[in-house]
Amino acid sequence: MFPDDQSIVNAFSSQHPWTRQSQPSGAAESRRREPFPAWSVIDETKKKADAIAKEATREFDIASKKAQEKTGKIEPWTPKYYAACIFGGTLACGLTHTAVTPLDLIKCRRQVDSSLYKSNIDAFRKIRGAEGFRGVVTGWSPTFFGYSAQGAFKYGGYEYFKKFYSDLVGAENAIRYKTVLYLSASATAELIADVALCPFEAVKVRTQTSIPPEFRSTFGGISSVIAKEGVSGLYKGLYPLWGRQIPYTMMKFASFENIVEMIYNRLPGQKSDYNKGAQTVVAFTGGYLAGILCAVVSHPADVMVSKLNATRQPGEAFGAAMSRIYKDIGFGGLWNGLAVRIIMVGTLTGLQWMIYDSFKIFMGLPTTGGGPAAEKK
Repeated sequence: MFPDDQSIVNAFSSQHPWTRQSQPSGAAESRRREPFPAWSVIDETKKKADAIAKEATREFDIASKKAQEKTGKIEPWTPKYYAACIFGGTLACGLTHTAVTPLDLIKCRRQVDSSLYKSNIDAFRKIRGAEGFRGVVTGWSPTFFGYSAQGAFKYGGYEYFKKFYSDLVGAENAIRYKTVLYLSASATAELIADVALCPFEAVKVRTQTSIPPEFRSTFGGISSVIAKEGVSGLYKGLYPLWGRQIPYTMMKFASFENIVEMIYNRLPGQKSDYNKGAQTVVAFTGGYLAGILCAVVSHPADVMVSKLNATRQPGEAFGAAMSRIYKDIGFGGLWNGLAVRIIMVGTLTGLQWMIYDSFKIFMGLPTTGGGPAAEKK
């Protein structure tokens, strides 16, 4: 009436516990399923990302070694050192400012006419719809040339004047009053850098705040301004540019140096204990935080620069133009576009320090901030 034991075993042999134990381990593994497939995908992605990062680091090290072999050892505070800093500053400022041209365009137009767009998103949509992609990047050329020149003088000059003032006051006072040293060196460097930037800034602002753009090319715009207003036409925004850039740069360098030092002081070990990647992350973090402070400090002057370059009449006195503009926009108008500028300047400053310090690492130089590099024994 009932099947015997052997018949039952034969019928359900694939599920019998004794039979499963006798199967090869490979077959059992092939049927095993991950309880959370998404985890395995994440792990695989991490492995791939790590492999790419390792390969990128290897290629960076190879290229860095070749570059250092060609240039030879670069001793700090030598002409070769300053030349490297100048080139690093050119890359840091020229590339980053050009990359955020769309944000700068919106900021400048909203500063000149706050009723032009309802929001930053609205501005982007309207510019893209009316002027196409080229309209979104209006002003990229004078931005690239102007801020490349400014970056060269700013970073190279900062390194030079930091050493110059340190020697002037002596090593002990340089350590004691290091923040004053940072402020003095950065202010001096920016004073010179803005003379190089100002002609390009004038063309950039006029190009971005006129619809359609007043100039078709950077150097064509410079020639046009000189023909109509003389060389002084390129420098009518120099005083407010100093008013914007000098406080900005003083805050940028002094706060960066101190923030980076604070970060390393709170991390275990010394700065020299961390690898190149970690040091560039610290540089970006310190730069971003410094950039937020920079944006707030320099914003009123930034609005004035845009207004003066866009609306100052030929022959109008600087003081009279400033009074007229302030009467039109009031104190609140000095803060038009602040939110977008905080995003722009924070990102910009963080990327600038990351690029600058990455280039210094590439050339075998110590990164900025956090104290001197450890001496090799």
